[in-house]
Amino acid sequence: MKSQAIVTLADSNYFELLLELISSIKQFDQSKDVAICILDAGLTEKQIEILKEKVEEIKKANWDIEVSKFKVKNKEWLKSQVSRAFLPDYFPNYKKYLWIDCDAWVNDWTAVELYFKACDNGKLGITQSVGPGYKILSRVKWIFGKLALIKSQNFKHAKNSGFSDEVARKIAFAPHINIGVFSLENTSPCWEIWRNNLKKALKKGNIFGSEGLAINISVYVDEIKTEFLPLLCNWIASNVLPKYDAINKTFVEPYLPNNKIGIMHLAAGLWKNNRDMRTNKDIEIDIMTLEGKIISKTLRFE
Repeated sequence: MKSQAIVTLADSNYFELLLELISSIKQFDQSKDVAICILDAGLTEKQIEILKEKVEEIKKANWDIEVSKFKVKNKEWLKSQVSRAFLPDYFPNYKKYLWIDCDAWVNDWTAVELYFKACDNGKLGITQSVGPGYKILSRVKWIFGKLALIKSQNFKHAKNSGFSDEVARKIAFAPHINIGVFSLENTSPCWEIWRNNLKKALKKGNIFGSEGLAINISVYVDEIKTEFLPLLCNWIASNVLPKYDAINKTFVEPYLPNNKIGIMHLAAGLWKNNRDMRTNKDIEIDIMTLEGKIISKTLRFE
């Protein structure tokens, strides 16, 4: 019995991306020791039959926390914002879980190993969305003299979701945490803390982004034990484009020492002529190689 599982969720619209994620995992021999589990948020019967030959388990995603019906109408994919906080309930037979959004893919197995190591002893393994070249989510507008109006996405989201000023202030300028890739042990106390914050966020706030807000509060306010991993473990290409190592045919960080990217994440999409690369594989964008040459290339798994 495999003790570690990589888990993701998809609907029919992201089925092609899901297959690419699975293929990116299976390209490595080490993947034979790791289960792949899928949460179904609107896959077709034909798609499920295809997946049965490729993964260990497929479970129908539920609304594990009650959410107002008007918020979820025809938006089954939003279950990802809730169900990922309940992985031990869906797949109880594993010791460790690595969640990877289905719009991400594995470029280097070292990142997978780091995530499974990071969650030892009940810790949360995760990355912060901050680093060289990354976009700053907070904004400052100088009024006059030393007075300034400061806008924080984290603060606004927390307040709109019913959290206190104290909580909102604590996360206002904390480095944002992206929940698209994370690891936890089955018995970690982090699950319960995360779920409690998620329940509160869902009562008043929007569904989309609620799980990310809840995990940020869990880390920075409740101070759950966390192992922060380098950006290459969850490289969000919409923040900073990678470079391409043409000799080794792989994506790398754009800054020295140009480490190989572990997990490429297409969160927020990469757009060209109002078309998103996540749903249009033919889209290519300009990428710089390590030699300084500009090439046209997709960032999806090939």
